[in-house]
Amino acid sequence: MLEAIKQPVDEELKKFEPFFRKNMGSNIRFLDLITNYIYRNKGKQLRPIIVFLSAGLNGKICQSTYVAAGMIELLHTATLIHDDVVDESFERRGAFSINALWRSKVAVLVGDFLLSKGLLVAVQNKEYELLEVMSNAVREMSEGELLQIEHSRKMDINEEAYYDIIRKKTAYLIASCCENGAISAGADSDSIRRMHEFGINLGMAFQIRDDLFDYQPKGLVGKPNGNDIKEKKLTLPLIYALREAPAAEGRKVLREIRSRSKSSVTISTVVKFTNEYGGISYATGQMLNFKQQAQEVLNSFPDSDYRQSLMLLTDYVTDRNK
Repeated sequence: MLEAIKQPVDEELKKFEPFFRKNMGSNIRFLDLITNYIYRNKGKQLRPIIVFLSAGLNGKICQSTYVAAGMIELLHTATLIHDDVVDESFERRGAFSINALWRSKVAVLVGDFLLSKGLLVAVQNKEYELLEVMSNAVREMSEGELLQIEHSRKMDINEEAYYDIIRKKTAYLIASCCENGAISAGADSDSIRRMHEFGINLGMAFQIRDDLFDYQPKGLVGKPNGNDIKEKKLTLPLIYALREAPAAEGRKVLREIRSRSKSSVTISTVVKFTNEYGGISYATGQMLNFKQQAQEVLNSFPDSDYRQSLMLLTDYVTDRNK
């Protein structure tokens, strides 16, 4: 499905590759070795795809679009490296994380380097409006992560707080891709606003899908992933189940999570409880609601290959398996 989504901007994405790699580079051999490793293990580059599709939907793809896509991908890569340090994660996209190979101190500095490169690519091209949108998104992401840590310590999160967290830590970045794509193509203020709204709804659906993975079988053994449970993060499936279950059962499950056990037994208990009280089906329904809202915004734009690809993207986000 991703190949079909990329099709209208395939040529632009091919040209983006050397632009992105050039802006990752360094004259310091050690740093260039690490950025080469990052580049070889890059992901699907979903965010640059969104930038180019948004630009195409709203006008003409131009040099500003490449700057917007490069800036966002550099800053996003920096945040992933920093996330791996914070989460003490030693794997990223099926390969060793930077902190696993070169330790946390190096990983933090490499993340800082990529963050600075993302800022510089905007400043050097005098794209200050794009930079402002992106800077606001990074601020929201930081606030969202800190909010989640605060609630994880207290284990007191409700559905409203959950939406606030995922809006900040995930949806604002995707919205900035949509917004900056439109800005780069010279869109009017109403179109930029609608692209932001589309991105927020798409990002909310994206994060709920991510959170659902925690409660689904993974790999050949068929055991749930359970990473959020291990880190004592209460996400929508469990939040809903705790609300629906008898108070005594809810307290028992929270005690299980609070206990420092990270065993598959604890995870299985929590997953069984969440399923029993409808958490999985409720979260799936909410994800589909956000998807529908994103599609409704898209339908306010004239039909085009770009709109069709973004519509396909809403299906991809909610149907993906990883």
